[in-house]
Amino acid sequence: MLDSLVAFAACGDVLRASESPALSLRIGGPFATGLAGEADNLVLRAARALATAAGHPPHAALALEKNLPVASGIGGGSADAAATLRLLCTLWRLRLDPAVLDRIALRLGADVPVCLHGRPARMGGIGETLEAAPALPACAVLLVNPGVALATAPVFRARTGAFSAPAVLPGGWGDAAAMAADLAMLRNDLEAPARMLCPAIGHVLAAIAAQPGCLLSRMSGSGATCFGLFADPAAAGQAARQIVRPGWWVWAGALLPA
Repeated sequence: MLDSLVAFAACGDVLRASESPALSLRIGGPFATGLAGEADNLVLRAARALATAAGHPPHAALALEKNLPVASGIGGGSADAAATLRLLCTLWRLRLDPAVLDRIALRLGADVPVCLHGRPARMGGIGETLEAAPALPACAVLLVNPGVALATAPVFRARTGAFSAPAVLPGGWGDAAAMAADLAMLRNDLEAPARMLCPAIGHVLAAIAAQPGCLLSRMSGSGATCFGLFADPAAAGQAARQIVRPGWWVWAGALLPA
């Protein structure tokens, strides 16, 4: 069962939709090639699932600008699917019950419901249990991916042993240092198998932790993207400029408020 603290940052893919007599998807952006082999990605699956649930013809021209690495553990594909549901509800003028949208989202993937809601949350179960996250302080993150796609399923298959007990978190944190201190006592149960499959994760974590001002360095989701927690965007931005390596994807900025 999942036990995740989910937060959102101001980086992401961009999805656009317009009326069309058929359903189509055009993909561009710096990471478009990572989806070139997918004949039926989450965006198209989300569009068809919504059309079926609403009894609406699946007609739309979709354009995805892929700015996030593919299979990188930061929910990019899930966010794209959630954006598809929201965008097509507007384009098709649908007024579906939120519970119906939640069920569609969960069938698409464990991370899609939390992305559909789009606010910080504690995520449990198989993604269907969403609770309000502790109040997050003003802070910033550094995201670094080593340029290696790492699918979720192999990471789960490589994992052994029991999962950690659900974390006990306070109602909120006064500052980033307090949040980092609490989160430092926890672990990502998927990190060990992910590092076994992708040793570059260890190099990324060490590089992030070595940056001045880094309060915490951890792997995100099932990897291979890792994050560093910083007190403010200026410190995270300075770290981003120092940590650049050939083939690495790097982004720094503030966490979005609730």
